[in-house]
Amino acid sequence: MKKILLFCLICCSAYAQSEYPQDYFRNPLDITLVLSGTFAELRSSHFHGGLDIKTQQKQGLKVYASAAGYVSRIKISHYGYGKAIYITHPNGYTTVYGHLQKFSKRLEDYIKECQYDKESYEVEVFPNSEELLISENEIIAYSGNTGGSGGPHLHFEIRDNQERPMNPMLFGINVKDTKAPFVLGVFAYPKDENAVINGKNERVPLRLIPHKNGDYEVEKITAYGDIGFGVTTYDKQDLAPNNNGVSNIQTYFNGNKSLEIDFKRFSFAESKHIKRLIDYEYFKTNRSRIHKLFVQPNNPLSLYKDVNDNGYLKIEDSTSSVYKIRIRDYQQNETWISIPVTGEYEVLEQEEVNISPDKSLVYSDQPTTLQQDKVTVNFYKNTVYDNVLIDFKVNSDTLHLHKDVIPLQKNFYINYDISNYKKEDQSKLFIARLYGYYKKPSYVNTKRKGNILSAGSKTFGLYTLAMDTVSPNITPINFQDKKWLSKYRYLRVKIEDKLSGINKYRATVNGHWILMEYDYKTNTLVHDFNDNIVQDTKNDLKIIVTDNIGNSSTFEATFYRK
Repeated sequence: MKKILLFCLICCSAYAQSEYPQDYFRNPLDITLVLSGTFAELRSSHFHGGLDIKTQQKQGLKVYASAAGYVSRIKISHYGYGKAIYITHPNGYTTVYGHLQKFSKRLEDYIKECQYDKESYEVEVFPNSEELLISENEIIAYSGNTGGSGGPHLHFEIRDNQERPMNPMLFGINVKDTKAPFVLGVFAYPKDENAVINGKNERVPLRLIPHKNGDYEVEKITAYGDIGFGVTTYDKQDLAPNNNGVSNIQTYFNGNKSLEIDFKRFSFAESKHIKRLIDYEYFKTNRSRIHKLFVQPNNPLSLYKDVNDNGYLKIEDSTSSVYKIRIRDYQQNETWISIPVTGEYEVLEQEEVNISPDKSLVYSDQPTTLQQDKVTVNFYKNTVYDNVLIDFKVNSDTLHLHKDVIPLQKNFYINYDISNYKKEDQSKLFIARLYGYYKKPSYVNTKRKGNILSAGSKTFGLYTLAMDTVSPNITPINFQDKKWLSKYRYLRVKIEDKLSGINKYRATVNGHWILMEYDYKTNTLVHDFNDNIVQDTKNDLKIIVTDNIGNSSTFEATFYRK
């Protein structure tokens, strides 16, 4: 019996140690890992789903399969991950490689056949488990800057069998990091109108006192009632100057654990709720992210562990307490913050609140409709996290819909009645958001049903009706009409639309569709003659570009090749 029990204990211990295989996945590049972005670090509207690996400020580095498996998905898009490969492995995990410049020849031939078959640059395919087998250490692609990338790098992910991204460092893919996280700010928050912090019932910035060992202390505060804290913190690796995300945050109140946030794994469905983790208003106003160390209602994030009283502290009169924050990176470098709190009963005078007639209440637990003149805004249930008073006013065709300081869970919908416009003008109208100092209009995906234009948005702000009557511009970059291009590898064209933006394009040579890759960052279309589609000596090129309103331009030229 004792032998059986010992065997079970050994097995359980081995299972716990091998929960994440340590020698299974390799570095997808053959250079030292240096990161520009870490797993789950805070982005504007989501958690980062992988590691952003630096590629020495250049494109074209060999990208290796992190382990053997099969290509289960290839997606090419103008935005997002750009050119991306998904490899499913026998152990159930999937690795993802994004922002690629191009694929290996075998995969490139496969996907180009799909693109020419669909006559589309943007494609998404799901090969079966026998089609594209990948061997260990196989070169699958070359690093690039495609999609929504801000510079050359490789985006690398490991996902579990539920398509949830996990920190690749859990699997032994590590970077050199001997530096502890650092802190830029600490803040105290009242839970409700009855809480007081340093004589105030509002978010209070606290004075940080750094210690020589890298830890911090906060100047003693007085408080009463239910309060919470927030922290602005980052981490740095040894080989890069980037401010990256941290791996784990724990809080303790008088020695008892209050809350833990573990950035180990999340689902894409919950990623949008990053707006509930951070102080959204502070971020939009100051461009700095505060991790809120308490859990508010309608926060479904799975990152939290060991949560006591939703992370809030109950401070009573004539008490002395200590609140501590422990911040760690993946390599277990850690930083502590100590906050002494003195309980001091205080009742603040309630200020009389005068509600402006331009304020409207939007409910979180039921639909809300706001209407003025020819503009209607619909909020479905659970659009906002809390019941909120917002500015709502319509002047002519301009909708003043608060400021972008309130987080939203999903789209609200703006509806304009355009029956007062001339029939010939109605087809050129769209809903735009006005942004920047000069209130430049930015196209919002607009649909029309009869005399009603509708658009959804997750961002409060200024909106208006805009009109686009100008067709896109098409300009050749490296050739002219009647030119010989025999020695050219690429055909390059610039396309631009100043108002509503590019919606679609189509290019043909001698009546046959040709693949042209669109890079929205440089406004260029590029055809690779190595596709071997252009075989004739005389070639008639035709490119049609259409904007989001339906205005089209056609460019035609003739070129020659031997």
